Amino acid sequence: MKKLLSLVLALATILCVLVSCTKKNNQAASDTYELALVTDVGNIDDKSFNQGAWEGVTAYAKDNGITYAYYRPSEDSTAARVETIGTAIDKGAKVVVCPGYLFEEAIYQAQNTYPNVQFLLLDGEPHTADYSVYKTASNVYCILYKEEQAGYLAGYGAVMDGYKKLGFLGGMAVPAVVRYGYGFVQGADAAAKELGNSKDVSIKYWYSGSFAPTDDIKTKMAGWYTEGTEVVFSCGGGVYLSATAAAEAAGKKVIGVDVDQASQSKTIITSAMKGLTQSVKIALGELYKNSGKWPKGGTTAVLGAAEDCVGLPTAKDSWRFKTFTVDQYTKVFDSMKKGTLKISNATDTAPKVSVKVDYQG
Repeated sequence: MKKLLSLVLALATILCVLVSCTKKNNQAASDTYELALVTDVGNIDDKSFNQGAWEGVTAYAKDNGITYAYYRPSEDSTAARVETIGTAIDKGAKVVVCPGYLFEEAIYQAQNTYPNVQFLLLDGEPHTADYSVYKTASNVYCILYKEEQAGYLAGYGAVMDGYKKLGFLGGMAVPAVVRYGYGFVQGADAAAKELGNSKDVSIKYWYSGSFAPTDDIKTKMAGWYTEGTEVVFSCGGGVYLSATAAAEAAGKKVIGVDVDQASQSKTIITSAMKGLTQSVKIALGELYKNSGKWPKGGTTAVLGAAEDCVGLPTAKDSWRFKTFTVDQYTKVFDSMKKGTLKISNATDTAPKVSVKVDYQG
C-alpha cells in the first residue's frame, strides 16, 4: 500500500512539473516586447553608445511599466540590421531605438516597410546607400548631438590641467567623430591662449579607420606615448581599449567618450559625454505623451549643452583632473549653455588654431 501511494505521489509530481513546464513554454512563446533596442556594433555592455542608449530604454520602460528587450544583429551589415529590426517587430515592438549612424540606411528601408512602427535614430539621419537621397518619414525621429561642445570641454580641461602634449585618436572619420576631434582642438587652443602657452601645446591627430580595438592601434598609441604624448582623447567605440592598454603600460592618460568611462581604467581622467540616456528618456516621454506617435516625426533634433545633453562627468570618482576644478568647468559649460561661447561644428575644414596640430594619415 505504501509503495502504491509513493508511486501515485511520484506520478502526480511528474505531472505537475510537466504542466508547469508547458505553461512556461507557452508563456515564453507568447511573450512580446513593446519597446526594443537593436544594438550597433557591440553589445549593451560596451561602456559606450549601445550601453548609454540601452540605459535610457530600460529606465523609461521600468518607470512606465512597458515591456522591453534588446536584439543584436548577427553581423555588421545593413541587411543584418534590417533583419534584426524585423525580428524585434515580430516580437511585438511598437517602438524601435537604433543607436548609431550605421543604422541610417537600415532605417531608410525600415521606415517604409513598417509605417506603423515608431523609430528613434540616434546619431544619424536615414538615407540611401549612396547618400544620394535623404528622407525621414513621419514615423522616425532623429537625434544628433553637438559633439564639438563635448570635445571642446575635454580639450579645454586637459590643457587647463597642465597637459601640453595631447593626442586625438578617432575611430572612423564620420561627422560625429570629426566634430568631437575638431571641438577638442578648439578647446585645447582656447585654454592655451588663456594660459599664454600656445607655443608649448601640441596635438597628434589620427583616425584609426575602425571602432574596434586592435594591436595596431595599441602600437600606434604606445609610439605616441613614447614620443611624449601625455593624454589621448580616444573617440570611437571600443578603440578606447587599445588606448588604455597603451596608457597603462606607459603610465600615461586617456580621455573617454560618449559615456563616463572612468570605471574602465584608472588612466581615464575624464570623458566627453553625450547625454544618450537622458535624450532617449526625453524622446520616449514625448512619444508616449502623444499617444505613441512622434509629435515631431520626420525631423531631427540637435542636442547639446543647452539641453544638458553633452558635457564632462563631475562625480567625485570620475573627476580626475589635478588642478582644473569643477567650478572652472561649470563656468565654461554655463557660457556654452547660454550661447555666449560658440564652437564651430564644421567638419569639412580643420579649425584654425594657434597650437600645433599634427594631422596624421
